[in-house]
Amino acid sequence: MDKTYQPHAIERSWYQTWEKKGYFAPSGEGTPYSIMIPPPNVTGSLHMGHGFNNAIMDSLIRYHRMKGHNTLWQPGCDHAGIATQMVVERQLGAQGVSRHDLGRDAFIEKIWEWKEQSGGTITNQIRRLGSSVDWSRERFTMDEGLSEAVKEAFVRLHEDGLIYRGKRLVNWDPKLHTAISDLEVENIDEKGFLWHLRYPLADGATTADGDTYLIVATTRPETMLGDSAVAVHPEDERYQNLIGKEIILPLVNRRIPIVADDYVDREFGTGVVKITPAHDFNDYEVGKRHNLPLINVLDRDAAILATAQVFNVDGTANNDVDTTLPEAYAGLDRFEARKQIVAAFEAANLLEKIDDHALKTPRGDRSGVVIEPWLTDQWYVSAKELAKPAIEAVENGDIQFVPKQYENMYFSWMRDIQDWCISRQLWWGHRIPAWYDDAGKVYVGRDEAEVRSKHNLGDEVTLRQDDDVLDTWFSSALWTFSTLGWPQNTDALKTFHSTDVLVTGFDIIFFWVARMIMMTLHFIKNDDGTPQVPFKYVYVHGLVRDSQGHKMSKSKGNVLDPLDLIDGIGLEALVEKRTANMMQPQLAAKIEKQTRKEFPEGIASYGTDALRFTFCSLASTGRDIKFDMGRMEGYRNFCNKIWNAARYVLMNTEQQDEQGSCIGALDCGQNGGEVELSLADRWIISRLQRTEQQVEKAFGEFRFDLAAQALFEFIWNEYCDWYLELSKPVLWDENATEAQLRGTRRTLVRVLETALRLAHPMMPYITEEIWQRIAPLAGKSGDTIMTQPYPLVNAERIDAQAEADIEWLKGVIVGIRNIRGEMNISPAKHIPVLFEHVSDDDQRRIAENARFLRKLANLESVTALTADDEAPLSAVQLVGEMKVLVPMAGLIDKDAELARLQKELDKLTKEVARVGGKLNNPSFVDKAPEAVVAKERAKLEDAEKAKQELQAQYDKIAAL
Repeated sequence: MDKTYQPHAIERSWYQTWEKKGYFAPSGEGTPYSIMIPPPNVTGSLHMGHGFNNAIMDSLIRYHRMKGHNTLWQPGCDHAGIATQMVVERQLGAQGVSRHDLGRDAFIEKIWEWKEQSGGTITNQIRRLGSSVDWSRERFTMDEGLSEAVKEAFVRLHEDGLIYRGKRLVNWDPKLHTAISDLEVENIDEKGFLWHLRYPLADGATTADGDTYLIVATTRPETMLGDSAVAVHPEDERYQNLIGKEIILPLVNRRIPIVADDYVDREFGTGVVKITPAHDFNDYEVGKRHNLPLINVLDRDAAILATAQVFNVDGTANNDVDTTLPEAYAGLDRFEARKQIVAAFEAANLLEKIDDHALKTPRGDRSGVVIEPWLTDQWYVSAKELAKPAIEAVENGDIQFVPKQYENMYFSWMRDIQDWCISRQLWWGHRIPAWYDDAGKVYVGRDEAEVRSKHNLGDEVTLRQDDDVLDTWFSSALWTFSTLGWPQNTDALKTFHSTDVLVTGFDIIFFWVARMIMMTLHFIKNDDGTPQVPFKYVYVHGLVRDSQGHKMSKSKGNVLDPLDLIDGIGLEALVEKRTANMMQPQLAAKIEKQTRKEFPEGIASYGTDALRFTFCSLASTGRDIKFDMGRMEGYRNFCNKIWNAARYVLMNTEQQDEQGSCIGALDCGQNGGEVELSLADRWIISRLQRTEQQVEKAFGEFRFDLAAQALFEFIWNEYCDWYLELSKPVLWDENATEAQLRGTRRTLVRVLETALRLAHPMMPYITEEIWQRIAPLAGKSGDTIMTQPYPLVNAERIDAQAEADIEWLKGVIVGIRNIRGEMNISPAKHIPVLFEHVSDDDQRRIAENARFLRKLANLESVTALTADDEAPLSAVQLVGEMKVLVPMAGLIDKDAELARLQKELDKLTKEVARVGGKLNNPSFVDKAPEAVVAKERAKLEDAEKAKQELQAQYDKIAAL
């Protein structure tokens, strides 16, 4: 093995080997276990969220693969309708060409060309993370098979009466000219204004105060042209006499009613609000309750119409409302119209006042423009019926959220679910399988031929396919089963569905998780006809934040690229990367300064295993993840520690045993007396069993942080720091027997080999590289660690006595080392050690472990004092009730020893006060379980006794 661990030297070659040899494919044996990768956008690049959830998913897949399951990790990408279309449109725009210049078919061809050339970048980045997905089954939401599934789902839902076309409010992007989902809207805190406008009362009516007008406050004066009513709270005494009467809407002179509705906040402003159902989502709901007309005054560019479009709440045309709008505003952009409308109110003495007002402005996450609630014809999924079984599936435990509290978020959304707008006014995506004749009648079918056949339409009937495409989330909602070949009942579908777990962020529980549950339950059935769930568990993780807990964003300059952490990046390259394409020089300068301060030497190369193990160690269920570079560095050191331990093991085991490959088989020849296990051997084997128990339990509970903690504690602290040191007194002892040597060598190899298998799901590369060298010594055969069995606990190898004895030994050695450090005694100096207050167990342990003590603590002698012996003046450490004494004569500085003892006494004094205070608290003593109280009393007694012992020692030395 190389002297130092160089991750870049092994990672790519191992991944290529794994993929080439087909190790990622299902085995065809064992109980099926499957995970569907949340399909990243084809336009995307790897971010920390991808890095985190890939580490989690791959850990699960590798773990279950080693457990003997028939595992499938299904990869794929999402076509990302708006994002992809924008990328290609920008490229064309740079050439002075628009998509309209090309036409729909030619533009889509350009997108496919871009997708083939550049869009698959993220799949190669996923490889860099060591993700063992079955690339032979890679899917794309626009590939032929998934497109057929999408058409099938649309047609069936339409036939079931669950898809319809209707006129409703949507989030409209005036720049992209499409409806967008709530997930694509960013609500930005901005400074704005609150205009207080006077609306004259009709028919001579007056308020309780004698005013001839009502004052409404609005942040959007331009939409007042589409007001259908003003509303007051039904219990507001100020306006009781006006409910049911009318006002004259300024500028358009339309009479509109005064309605009473609980939506109105009596404490806000004057307690009167304007109701504009066609341009506000809340007003739309008020309009439905009061059967108000929907008056649309904006066009697709968010400019004022010359003539209003008026509809009833059911979407039909309303011919009873005057559609006339002031000519002065026709064609004006909404914000220019706002200025002129406010000016007109002021000129008419109808502007009461203008207040500064902080508000959340909805902006398109891609276009950046203010999103307009706009009344359009769109396709919808009727969600309430689909939601019922989806709610029941979680209520009855068929689907479980981890952590469980996310069920509440799921239920709150699902129980108040609204119909889902699934149409988008784009060219890139699944075109809606609906056709229109010249009269506007709509026909739905899988293709035009089916439509004509089904509805007996001859060739003389002209049909035009709907121009809209489906929301990207529609195809994503079919992901768990469409990727397995549905609507055909394929072997893959029968084998791997339902999938086992979905790993996802909390932010898309409604937009994706809930929709997958609804769609799957509707389309996929068990053999007995009951609905089938898409997955059994939903593991919900938080956001990956920076070390200060701030959300990572380009504008903050705190984004980390997982590949930069794997490969490393120089400071100048990092600065350039973080400030690229920033339009604001001041922001770019701020981010550059911040980057140079945080990473003065750039980012070092940490390797994939260190990154993955960091992610797993931070995966505490449901919490946001504070990514700590210090922890990342610690886990790179952990990789180095494992590497160095393997080198030590190989140097001390290779070619050291005539039986060769049998060196790791602990029972090989054991009955014949050929193997003798030392206390340290028995201890580390026992601790290995405990670790296997902990890791198994943690994986079963999705506690990757606890699994990582158990592995780290065992490998670093117990195996590397203690066991390797405890092996040296045996291996370097000229008087050691062959049986003793063989026992320790086999333990070194066998425990390391098992630990590598334990750690492999989280750290695939380093474990594979070392396992290839260790496995033959451990009697293991096979081409790769990833298909080896995952370690199982052997309860018979748990040795409580060995664990207790080694803990005693560690306590003695640490105590002696503490004395050396605090007394400034060189570690190289041989010193005598005495033991006082020695029990029978202590006596046995001293006798059995003298070799370990002399070697590891560098002692010249080990002496147990009897009750009649008087101990010389010594530095003292307590191990239980036993005293470990290092005689002071010629070794120890009196003042330094007194200072050390005082420090120990201060610690014990605080402990006595803390525990005593707890026991003197009636609320603790009365409410805590009896066993807990007893434990605290024993703790207090031990602390007081230890304090008394040390105080006596202190007084003895001080008296000199």
